[in-house]
Amino acid sequence: MSHQLWRDLARQLRVDSIRCSTAAGSGHPTSSLSAADLMAVLLASYLRYDWRRPESLDNDQLLFSKGHASPLLYSMFRAVGAISDEELMTYRKLGSRLQGHPTPALPWVKVATGSLGQGIGAAVGMALSANRLEGRSIRVWCLLGDSEAAEGSVWESFDQAADERLTNLIAILDVNRLGQTGETSLGWHTEVYAARARAFGWRAIEIDGHDFDQIDAAYREATDGRGPTLIVAKTVKGKGVSFLENKNGWHGKALSEEEARRAYAELGGVQPPVEFSAPKPEPSEPIALPRHEPRPMPTFSEPIATREAYGRALAALGTTDERIVVLDAEVGNSTYSEIAADVIPERFVQTYIREQAMVATAVGLQARGWLPFAATFGAFVTRAFDFIRMAAISRANLKICGSHAGVSIGEDGPSQMALEDLAMMRAVAGSVVLYPADGTQSARLVEAAAAHRGITYLRTTREKTPKLYDDGEFPIGGSRTLRSSPDDRVTVVAAGVTVFEALTAYQELTGAGIPIRVIDAYSVKPIDVETLLRAARETAGIVVVEDHHPEGGLGSAVLDAFADAGVRPPPVVKLAVRELPGSGTPAELRALAGIDAQHIVAAVRSLLR
Repeated sequence: MSHQLWRDLARQLRVDSIRCSTAAGSGHPTSSLSAADLMAVLLASYLRYDWRRPESLDNDQLLFSKGHASPLLYSMFRAVGAISDEELMTYRKLGSRLQGHPTPALPWVKVATGSLGQGIGAAVGMALSANRLEGRSIRVWCLLGDSEAAEGSVWESFDQAADERLTNLIAILDVNRLGQTGETSLGWHTEVYAARARAFGWRAIEIDGHDFDQIDAAYREATDGRGPTLIVAKTVKGKGVSFLENKNGWHGKALSEEEARRAYAELGGVQPPVEFSAPKPEPSEPIALPRHEPRPMPTFSEPIATREAYGRALAALGTTDERIVVLDAEVGNSTYSEIAADVIPERFVQTYIREQAMVATAVGLQARGWLPFAATFGAFVTRAFDFIRMAAISRANLKICGSHAGVSIGEDGPSQMALEDLAMMRAVAGSVVLYPADGTQSARLVEAAAAHRGITYLRTTREKTPKLYDDGEFPIGGSRTLRSSPDDRVTVVAAGVTVFEALTAYQELTGAGIPIRVIDAYSVKPIDVETLLRAARETAGIVVVEDHHPEGGLGSAVLDAFADAGVRPPPVVKLAVRELPGSGTPAELRALAGIDAQHIVAAVRSLLR
C-alpha cells in the first residue's frame, strides 16, 4: 500500500509541477520532476507536520535549497490541502503568494531560497536551534541540487553542522546530472559527493532516487539520530516524461500546452488528488535555558572603542532578553563578542571563519524566534552580502555588527579596512544602518537594534574614542546636533570617528570667527531628513566627512535625503577616502585620506569662498 501511495503521489506531484509552470509560461518543471519520488516518500511517510498550524515549533522543517524547484514544493502544498488547486494555478502571476522561488509570503516557507547554496545554511540554523537551544525532537530536511554543491557556502554549512553535531539535520542531494548549461562538474559520480560529505564529518547514504525501497530505507536510517546525514540520490532530470528525461536544454523552460498534454498522457493524465494522511508532529517539552541575573546597560566615562562597547552592551542585553543569540566568526576578541560569550555561553555560536555560514545560520535561528547578533570585521561582512540580501527577502530579524571600519583601523592596511560596508548595507531592502561615535551611544544603539524588527547593521571602530555622551536616547532615524548657533555659516555632517575630527575643526573655525554647525548623523539609514533640511535653510552649505569611500556612504545618504524630499540641496562637499590606503597610524591615514580636522577646515573655507 505504501508503494502504491508513493507512486500515485509522485505522479501527481509531477503532473501538478507541469500544470502550474505551463500555466505560468515559465519555471523549472524538469528540476521538479527529478525530485518528485524523493518528496513523495518524505511527504507521505516522514515529514511530521501539522499543515493547519505552520507556526508550531513542533513541526519538522523542510527547506528547498534548490529553490527553483518551487513547482514541486507548491505541488506538495496542494497535495496536503495547504493551498487550493486554484491557487496552485496562480504560480508566478502578479500578486500570487506562489512566487518564482519560495518566500515567507507562504506560512509554510520560513526562509526565502533561490540563490543557490543558501538553504542548507538556514537549515543548519534551524537544526541548531532545535537541537541545542530548544531541545525539541524535530527534524530539519533540506533538498539540495547537485549544481549548487559547487558553491563553497554549501561546504561552509556542512562544516558548521558537523561542528555542532546536528543529529537532526537531513540533507537530500538531488543528483540529476544536468545543470543550466549542460552536465554538472561531477555528473552522476555520486560516490564523490558522498566522499566529500564524509570528509566533512557527515554520514552519507547513496541511493537510486527513483527506487522507493531505497528512498524509504535511507530515510529510516537518516532519522535514527546519528546525523548529520546526506542522502545522495542519483536521479534523472525530467523523470517520468520520455521527451524530457536526461535531455539537455530543458532547464528553466516551461512546457507548451501541446507538450504538457503529451506529458500528462505519459504520466496517466490529470486525476483527482491522492488521499492520504500525512504524519503529525510529536509534541515535545523544550529545555529551559539558564536564566541570568540582569545586568544594567553600561555607560562609559573613559575612552573606549565602540567595538568593545558593543560587546559589553550585548552581554548586558543578553541577560534581560532571552531571545538573543550571539554569533561570531572567530574574531570575538576583536569584535568583543567574547564578552557576551562569557556571560551567556549557552546562547553563543562560534562559526569560525565562515562568514556566509554565520549569516545563514543566523537566518535559520531567527526563523525559530531567536534574535541573532552576528559579528565580524566590516570588511568581511562583504563576503556574506548575498546572504544578507536574501535575508531581506526572508524578512529576517537579523542584527549584524561590522567592526574595524575605515582607514581608522591603522596599521593593518587596506585588506582589513571596511570602506564599502555603508554602501552595501544601505542598499539592502528595509535595512537600518547605525554608526556610533562613542561607547555610550554604541550601547544605546545596540538596544535600539534589538528593539527594531528587521536587518540592522552596526558599524564599530577599532580605536578608542573619547566620551561624547553622558546618556540619553538615540532613536533610529535620529541625529544629534552637537554644535549650533543662529550665526552658523556651514554645516558639517559626520558619523563615528569623524565626529571628533569635526569637533576639532569646530574649535579652530570658531576661533577664526567662522561658526559652524556639527551634526552627528549616527543613523545613516534612515537618515534624519528634517535636521538636514533645517541645516540647508540656515547655513550656506554642507560638508560631509566619512571614513568610507565616497560612493554610497554617508555623503550619498545626505544627498539622497534632499532628492527624496524633492528639495534642491545646498552646495555639498564630500570628504571621503578616495585613494587606496596603506598602513599607518589612524591619525596619519585620516590626514592622508583628507578626512581629518584640517581638511574639514579647508573644505569649509573653500565652500564659503
